[in-house]
Amino acid sequence: MADAGETTHRVHGMGIALEAPTWPAITDGEAAAVLQWFPAAARVEALRWHSPRPFSAATLIDTARGALILKRHDRRVRSVAGLAEEHAFIAHLAAAGTPVPEVLRTADGASAVAVGDWTYELHRRGAGDDLYRDRPSWTAFESHDHAHAAGVALARLHEASCGFDAPARSVQPLVASFGILSAADPVAAAEDYVEARPALAAFLAGRPWRRALAALFAGAGEGLAQGIAGQVLLWTHNDWHPSNLLWADDGSVETVFDFGLADRTCAAHDLAIAIERTAFAWLELGQGRDDGIGDPGAALALIAGYAAIRPQSHADIAAALRLLPLVHVEFALSEIAYFAGVVGDVEAASLAWDGYLLGHADWFRSAAGLDFLARVDARGRVR
Repeated sequence: MADAGETTHRVHGMGIALEAPTWPAITDGEAAAVLQWFPAAARVEALRWHSPRPFSAATLIDTARGALILKRHDRRVRSVAGLAEEHAFIAHLAAAGTPVPEVLRTADGASAVAVGDWTYELHRRGAGDDLYRDRPSWTAFESHDHAHAAGVALARLHEASCGFDAPARSVQPLVASFGILSAADPVAAAEDYVEARPALAAFLAGRPWRRALAALFAGAGEGLAQGIAGQVLLWTHNDWHPSNLLWADDGSVETVFDFGLADRTCAAHDLAIAIERTAFAWLELGQGRDDGIGDPGAALALIAGYAAIRPQSHADIAAALRLLPLVHVEFALSEIAYFAGVVGDVEAASLAWDGYLLGHADWFRSAAGLDFLARVDARGRVR
């Protein structure tokens, strides 16, 4: 693709249809100016592709020294310091042998640059085929073999993550944190979470949100904190879906990328997110086939791949299944803070609250959701 302007570039929205982007596509001139900050980057030859991901702008750049991925954020979403948190995790994983794209650095060693209202990061393109690059985040694997391979790769990432002892990320939009689900009193923890994010608090004002969350935790999360009390805290990916993986010809995962949601959680949390992202056709929820949106086979294949690398992981798997109905809650709140505070899109924020946070949790309490959990729980635990 040549340089895509605002009139032609489209991105994934909250539903199935592509939409006009919130953030304009990166231009040739913009890319050339930013790459001058990075000594290892060669001159721009062409912008080959623009990402349809909605929360930032990204482009694949051809250069004489290989392909690069340039990603641009609004500074209210990611600062240089915010990006440095995830880049430190990427560096740790690379040192431990995890196949992740190289993060390029400026002459003074910074892993990101701030220019005006924007923050930029630059990566080398990782090895492997980007088979899912144009698909929405909530897209199923093409096969259960891919799900199994993704489970293998996730377990290896968790093994590599051990020893990275950075604290949890600072308060910022679009991060999958672990402060509410792990709390003895999740509603009180949610109150603290909301208070720290004024735009989220303003959006929720007038809604019976405390009562709604209390009902969710009472219905699906009773004893949740005790169930995950034995989990070891570690940094995790938290956005494990097929389009964040590059694939080898044999169907294995060749590269893992996009650590924008990474944070200090636990293995069970990350495994639950991986299932939540890939075993459900969430975009079809409410479209007349709610009973058929879950694929227990995909969840079981992912779990089997994970257990093949971490055979001692039965406690992680049991905790992941306990977390699954509510694992999306904290990112949903973060997403609402983004829509309400950064973008000013009340309609999208409302959809994230009613359709994503409440709707997904309600599905797990439906007959179809309870059947899914029972089928995966019966066969997915490794004893």
